Amino acid sequence: MNSLVLALVAFFGYWLAYITYGKWLSRKIFGLNDKNLVPSKEFEDGVDYVPTKKHILFGHHFTTIAGTGPIVGPAIGVIWGWVPAFLWVVLGPIFAGAVHDFTSLVVSARTQGKTLGELTGDLINERTAKIFHLLIQFLLWIVVAVFGMIVALLFNMYPESVIPVWLEIPIAMWLGHMVYNKGKKDTVYSIIAIILMYVTIFIGLLVPIKGISVVTWIYILMAYVFIASVLPVHRLLQPRDYINSHELFIALVLLMLGVFVGHPPVVAPAFYSVPDAPPLFPILFITIACGAISGFHSLAASGTTVRQLEKETDSHLIGYGAMLLEGALAVMIIIAVTAGIGMNGGGVEAFSSHYSSWASSSGLSAKLTAVINGSANLMNSYGIPLDLAKTIMAVFIVSFAGTTMDSAVRMQRFALVELFSTKKGDVVIKPLKNRYVTTTFVILAAIALSMSAEGGTGALLLWPAFGALNQLLAALALLIGTVYLVKKKKPFWITGLPMLFMLVVTLSATVINLNSFIKAQNGLLIFVSISTLIIALWITVEGFIEIGKALKKIDN
Repeated sequence: MNSLVLALVAFFGYWLAYITYGKWLSRKIFGLNDKNLVPSKEFEDGVDYVPTKKHILFGHHFTTIAGTGPIVGPAIGVIWGWVPAFLWVVLGPIFAGAVHDFTSLVVSARTQGKTLGELTGDLINERTAKIFHLLIQFLLWIVVAVFGMIVALLFNMYPESVIPVWLEIPIAMWLGHMVYNKGKKDTVYSIIAIILMYVTIFIGLLVPIKGISVVTWIYILMAYVFIASVLPVHRLLQPRDYINSHELFIALVLLMLGVFVGHPPVVAPAFYSVPDAPPLFPILFITIACGAISGFHSLAASGTTVRQLEKETDSHLIGYGAMLLEGALAVMIIIAVTAGIGMNGGGVEAFSSHYSSWASSSGLSAKLTAVINGSANLMNSYGIPLDLAKTIMAVFIVSFAGTTMDSAVRMQRFALVELFSTKKGDVVIKPLKNRYVTTTFVILAAIALSMSAEGGTGALLLWPAFGALNQLLAALALLIGTVYLVKKKKPFWITGLPMLFMLVVTLSATVINLNSFIKAQNGLLIFVSISTLIIALWITVEGFIEIGKALKKIDN
């Protein structure tokens, strides 16, 4: 199979879905209307609630939901062959992931910007909402700690990325100042910012930063995300994410140009099996998450993005479109590790060396090495030196990981306040009303998890359960969307069908994981898996009861 054909088929499919299915959802099902008051204007405070131009918020939202998910997941998922991975990242976003993100954003926008946990209280009941809030806290706790460790590891793996990633911060703050304080045109100044960003890449090549331990980096990163999450969102996070979105478009163009020029054949088998790999179903569908559907996205949509949505119709691009773009990134990663990796004389052996066993492909180093080498080969096909190409990809990956970490801290702060709030919105623990206090708690909890194992790798103790937890959250977000559509007397199969599929995937994967944890006598992960099953069944039963009640009212 030629890689150019794969890319063209996928991109055409996304475009067609956006102008047909996505538009139908926006106009006919949800009836987006700019006359509806959005939370960013109803509660505008200049810190968290900030009405934001569509294209800027698109960049912020996309870089928040992407992170390393659509990079690492597909890089592992091709171990079952390129066909299953490709089909999932093409069909998954169109019919599940984009629907999930879009629904979460619109429902939240129409309920005063309430998060997924709060929506559960409104649409089902308060008891279920508190259970849901605990799940959200646990998931975000892992995300903050894991991404802190990932960024730290990436700095050590690619020391050339350190200077560009850190210099992006003052560049982003300068961009925010020029746009919001000076009233300059964001398009012009964002182009200047991205040019400055790429200049720093050359500096990073000349001056790689080495010798800083993972533990030290984690402490530095946690101090940074504390500052980033308490600053007004348009001072740092928004402009930084906007720069990163430009970086993404450039990376996609560079990779696509390599596909057009080099159009390498796919050297990976269509279907592949190694002796120690878990079953394709359901593990593929929790391995490739962010490139197809991810529960974390619902937290971003209803946690931070909705508080910046300038008008309701922007949800079509931001909620539905951003997920399709993430699918496009996942497709390019699949091409890089199944076709690009075989260029420059690598052939089938280059793929096999990374995917000879499940154990060899599951390490962070193996995944990212395959991605960066394959991507660099694509860029090299039209003259970009391999070292420069690798640095460009490394900076791109680290920047996205850092963005997810930034936003996750902010989301956890919001969710923590909601966990200890009454139905009327009164905060039970008064100090949590202070964003500095709440953020301090979030950061200290992440540090505690990170440092619970040698070398700051404590989050890895819980990471094996993360995939199933994340996809459980996606299923439950779709469940909330289904309850909403039923109560609004709208076609609920739109969210109901992907919800049922993700429930089957999640429950099956959790049972398989639980069996392996029992064999390994891992008490912590056994507890987490059993708790996950109980929470999943509890919320699902409560949700279906509520759907039944709503359908009964319609019949009557």
